[in-house]
Amino acid sequence: MKADQTLDCYGLLCPMPIIQTAKKIKEMRIGETLEVVSTDKGIREDMPAWCRQTGQKFLGIEENDDVFKAYVKKIKD
Repeated sequence: MKADQTLDCYGLLCPMPIIQTAKKIKEMRIGETLEVVSTDKGIREDMPAWCRQTGQKFLGIEENDDVFKAYVKKIKD
């Protein structure tokens, strides 16, 4: 999946990937996609839940060797 920006949360544990995502999304423009790279398995449930709560669009997660890439599209400020 193509992303406009990437956020490296490798090695960070919950809730830090979500906190960092929230900060980064604020800096982005509506319509841009953020790729969040994480080793925290909790991101599989946390990122879709965060998107529902904040109104952003969850595009999915790719998993490879315990590294997760979550994709979020900014659809509102």
